[in-house]
Amino acid sequence: MLTSIFHAGSFSAPDVGLAMATALVLGLAAAALYRTVAPADGGAYPMVLAVMPMLVTAVIMIVNGNLGVSVAVLGAFGLVRFRSAPGTAVEIGFLFYAMAIGLAAGMGFLTLAAAIAVAVGLVLLLISRTPLAQGTARERQLRVTIPEDLNYNGLFDDLFQAYTRSCRLERVKTTDMGTMFELRYRLVMRSDEKEKEFIDAIRCRNGNLTVILGLVQQEKNVL
Repeated sequence: MLTSIFHAGSFSAPDVGLAMATALVLGLAAAALYRTVAPADGGAYPMVLAVMPMLVTAVIMIVNGNLGVSVAVLGAFGLVRFRSAPGTAVEIGFLFYAMAIGLAAGMGFLTLAAAIAVAVGLVLLLISRTPLAQGTARERQLRVTIPEDLNYNGLFDDLFQAYTRSCRLERVKTTDMGTMFELRYRLVMRSDEKEKEFIDAIRCRNGNLTVILGLVQQEKNVL
């Protein structure tokens, strides 16, 4: 039976230390899992993910175990982050994963927090190895410049079919006073080892103009 280490809303120093330490250890495990599931994603997000359960645990204890108030406070914190930069599906999923661990630890259910970390972590790891997650880490953004006299409709279709698993045209804009078109695609490569071969094939098709292939960049929210 799962029982809380806290009694009647009172917190002793050893219990608080144990809850915070448990949240930190489980947060570090969640961050390590994130680096395994999404190795292409860098930045400081794994560090934030590691301390998120600890922060949630602190918030839960500050409001004295009132779960409704705690969720409201954490929701306000979450809005601050998502206003500045929308997260990817993987980032949002791991954020809720870390929050669930912190909620359980903050209520004193340390065994439940560990069970959530292990059970959900195993599911995430297993799913990341299935076809459901294939292509997530290899999603790329392609920007190609072509002369205005080239019809971009179907111009690279045979190359996309040969080198990519999926591809869609996201945006077309004019550049250089309307003398060029810039095409932006979202695609998933069949093989990362053939990226140079793919770029060379496009350069032969667009007259050796600019070709940029990189990781998908997050749009900045201007609000």
